[in-house]
Amino acid sequence: MLIRKPADIRPSEITSESNYLNRRDFMRAGAIAGGTLLTPISMSAMIPVSQGAALGNVGNSAFSTGEAPNSFEDISTYNNFYEFGLDKDDPAANAKNFKTRPWTIEVEGHANKTGVYDLDDFLRPFDLEERIYRMRCVEAWSMVIPWVGISLAEVIKYFEPTSKAKYVAFETLNDPQQMPGVRRRVLDWPYREGLTIAEATNPLPILAVGIYGKVIPNQNGAPIRLVVPWKYGFKGIKSIVKIRFTSTRPKTSWNMSAPREYGFYANVNPEVNHPRWSQARERRIGAGIFARKQKTLMFNGYGEQVAHLYENLNLRRNF
Repeated sequence: MLIRKPADIRPSEITSESNYLNRRDFMRAGAIAGGTLLTPISMSAMIPVSQGAALGNVGNSAFSTGEAPNSFEDISTYNNFYEFGLDKDDPAANAKNFKTRPWTIEVEGHANKTGVYDLDDFLRPFDLEERIYRMRCVEAWSMVIPWVGISLAEVIKYFEPTSKAKYVAFETLNDPQQMPGVRRRVLDWPYREGLTIAEATNPLPILAVGIYGKVIPNQNGAPIRLVVPWKYGFKGIKSIVKIRFTSTRPKTSWNMSAPREYGFYANVNPEVNHPRWSQARERRIGAGIFARKQKTLMFNGYGEQVAHLYENLNLRRNF
């Protein structure tokens, strides 16, 4: 079933790609529009279908880093998305014809609101924000990405999880016809990830639908993906079709595949090496092969916002 919801959309200025390189050049508009009636305008698609289309109603965020973002080319051509291939350039080559409409998201489990939602209806109650986040891959490379998305904490709050909900689990689309990588048993498909309810309700994570003010490219996880900036990149599940509130820790794809190498928490921690390489230093993509690596920051530099989540947790054992 498709569950429609009243519009509650705050319009903000539309921001060009160049504005993202100096986020002080734009301000969030404060007006609030709309009401409880669903009009033809309010029922229109929030997210354009066409690749590269500009996103409207995008507000600024206080959570953005002041670092300069990577180029759109860096972000959209160097990807891990095994459903479309194992090499970094495979997703951009193999996801060109990936169909992201129609798209539904199923919400289930220990929550007062559950059901199957059309993507635009799922997004409609929430504000679109631009957040420039440092992103760190477990393979010791990093980027700074200007994501556009909605607050995961607000999404969780909206669906009213019950006291039984201790974790939030996510699943990716599993479509061998569109996703050539799924035909290979590299992982136990569909791709699965999860967070504790405390992590999911922290102000930092978002469900992203765009980069650089444009519709998110297929190879980056269209039409909607998770972004958790203090964790390694494999936690950022792409092309989400299911969200489940659960009382038990969900199984996650890389932890099932190689538990010695990939833990459930996957917090960026320079003191815990991957068994096959050090995590103490990282190289910024786009800096060139001769650029010096920089020191990896604990929690990817977001310790002030998230360290309290793990005060009583051994981060070497719970990696």
